[in-house]
Amino acid sequence: MSFSAAASFCHRFGTGLHAGADILVLLKSEAKMGSASQHRAMEGLIEGVKKGEQLHVLMGQNKFFPTLMTVMVRVGETTGKLEYLLLLLSEHYQQQLQLRRSFISVIILPVLQLLFGILVISGLIYLLGVLVPATGGEMADILGFGLRGSQGVLIFWMYLFLIFGSIGACILCFFKNVAGVHNLIPLVYMVPVIGSSLQTITIARFCRGLSIGLGSGLEPTLAISLALDSTDSDYYRAAAADSQQAILAGATLAGALEAMNIFPSDFIGRIEIAEHSGTDAESMAHLATEYDERAKGALKIISRTVSTIIFVTVMLLLVFMIFRIASFVFGAYSDAAKPI
Repeated sequence: MSFSAAASFCHRFGTGLHAGADILVLLKSEAKMGSASQHRAMEGLIEGVKKGEQLHVLMGQNKFFPTLMTVMVRVGETTGKLEYLLLLLSEHYQQQLQLRRSFISVIILPVLQLLFGILVISGLIYLLGVLVPATGGEMADILGFGLRGSQGVLIFWMYLFLIFGSIGACILCFFKNVAGVHNLIPLVYMVPVIGSSLQTITIARFCRGLSIGLGSGLEPTLAISLALDSTDSDYYRAAAADSQQAILAGATLAGALEAMNIFPSDFIGRIEIAEHSGTDAESMAHLATEYDERAKGALKIISRTVSTIIFVTVMLLLVFMIFRIASFVFGAYSDAAKPI
């Protein structure tokens, strides 16, 4: 389920429940909206609810629904605060959606520039195979790639597909935690500029999840486990047992987070200050809002960095092509100037 669909669903469903509407009526209305996958998922919920099954159980059986949503629906059904939690979730998913849109809006221009550069080179390769010089034969290979015509363009695109496909596969493997690659997250955080920004975004998601968990009345161990789930990182989820042991031993919330050894000291310090300033739920709500703002700033830094990398890549590619063409032209003039 996309962030956009999740935010809209939680808002409509939470508002409907708050107004006293029947769950089946709301689900039937939701079944008419969204993608085909959403239609099938809602139909499954309708059939299950008719049989008397709980909503969170049905959601847990369908991979379409995010884990965070399933857990919060379970908490809502248990505590009677389902509409309240759904509205909180709507705000959470809306925040994630805004962050993603901000990232895309910043990098779209450099990506278009990269595509334009690729199209220019593809056009030159194609023309080298189509145009015929007045003296006959083939056009000189001014690019030096040894590629000509439509076949050359296809080979050029194949190389690009392999390069960008490899980059995309690495990113996908990282998000899917293939071969436990999430264990390398501490090394990623050491990368200048980008590392600290990624950590800030992850902590912001953790704060928001912890705020929702504590605000719904969950005990600290379950609230922390829920917040770790909201990071979508197995590296963070693996630390849940350490926090549970610390809390059972009498540690405070800050002590439990410190026991996990995955959060920076300044963040732990902020948690300690927040604990002294009021209740855990209220303090985490304020801290989550603060880190949401930090996450926006961090995402801007990442967006600008990625944008700069793409822009520099395009410039280097064009400069390389200019020098290749210039070297060919000057080489031809040099050969022409030699005595016969």
